[in-house]
Amino acid sequence: MEATRRLRSLYVEPEKPPLDAEPPALELIDVFKIFRAGPTETVALRGLSLRVEPRESVAVIGPSGSGKSTMLSLAAAMDVPSAGEVRIDGRSLARLGEAELARIRGREIAVVFQSDNLWPTLSARENVAAAASLADLDRDPVEAADEALAIFGLERRADNTPDRLSGGEQQRVAIAAAAARRPRIVFADEPTGELDAANESTVLATLGRLRDTFQSAVVLITHSPTVAEACDRVVEIADGRVIA
Repeated sequence: MEATRRLRSLYVEPEKPPLDAEPPALELIDVFKIFRAGPTETVALRGLSLRVEPRESVAVIGPSGSGKSTMLSLAAAMDVPSAGEVRIDGRSLARLGEAELARIRGREIAVVFQSDNLWPTLSARENVAAAASLADLDRDPVEAADEALAIFGLERRADNTPDRLSGGEQQRVAIAAAAARRPRIVFADEPTGELDAANESTVLATLGRLRDTFQSAVVLITHSPTVAEACDRVVEIADGRVIA
């Protein structure tokens, strides 16, 4: 009994977060991903853990084959881990049904790819409105599109199809399409990889405006030191793990 009392006297109650504290926008907890082809196994992620706070911008860097793209596909609910847990806004994706996962993919997560990924026959407004309609917002998708295009200085290009836009404008339309959904997190996979320095700077400013205006967390996968330096934090991945 005396030993028990001494132990209790040494115990310190851990601090509890405030009741109104926001959960992390994204958590990957000890995540593994193994790809199998016949008898061959390739381990892409080896116990990777990452936490992204609400409204935080994080650059993910690392050599080719380090696991960056695999991490993005798991974090964006496009694939499932072999082991470990992925949480969006405090909710474990593994515990959600397909209907709820579809809602998260449509409304809470947006992905911007290296190529703009726009519909070539649709105007900028129509591309953004199509993305907004996926989020099932309580407003007209065209109104949401016009608002997003105006925020990013593209209102005069709204009626142009992608072939009538510059590379930088195309990528900004893709970002506006993400913003129109008002997502919790925006993932950007090498969003400036095909742009010159001037357009890279413009796209980075657009991503910053997305975070500041729509309160989204931004996770950027990049090889560019300029892009990485523009983020709040830089995370380095090698051999399927976070190393810095």
